[in-house]
Amino acid sequence: MPRTALTPAALSGADVADPSGTTIDSTLVTNGIVINTADPSRTVLRVTNSAGSAKKVTARAGGKDGPAWMRSQGDTDVSVAASGTRWIGPFSEARYLQHGGKLNIDFESGFTGTITAFKLARSL
Repeated sequence: MPRTALTPAALSGADVADPSGTTIDSTLVTNGIVINTADPSRTVLRVTNSAGSAKKVTARAGGKDGPAWMRSQGDTDVSVAASGTRWIGPFSEARYLQHGGKLNIDFESGFTGTITAFKLARSL
């Protein structure tokens, strides 16, 4: 199954609305998400967990585009506490950028909650 595309909300330094996020359901857990045309060094994720226990979010290591020593560090798992919120990122482009400028995120089985991607302004 193809990953579900997630579009980041821009953080410009001005008055910014707080988006509610995308619901993490069984489809998102099965397929994962992709942020197309990602700029990992300016991307931050807000992940909330409504499951009854801590669950993991995984940022997938990139393809052949990054240097071998960065790719060899592998994926990154971040635990989100039950009823908790975690801010994850920004990400290293050399380590996480996939072919075609994509950033791939996966969820542990049973994860429920929301995810919101934010793109940081170049300067605030």
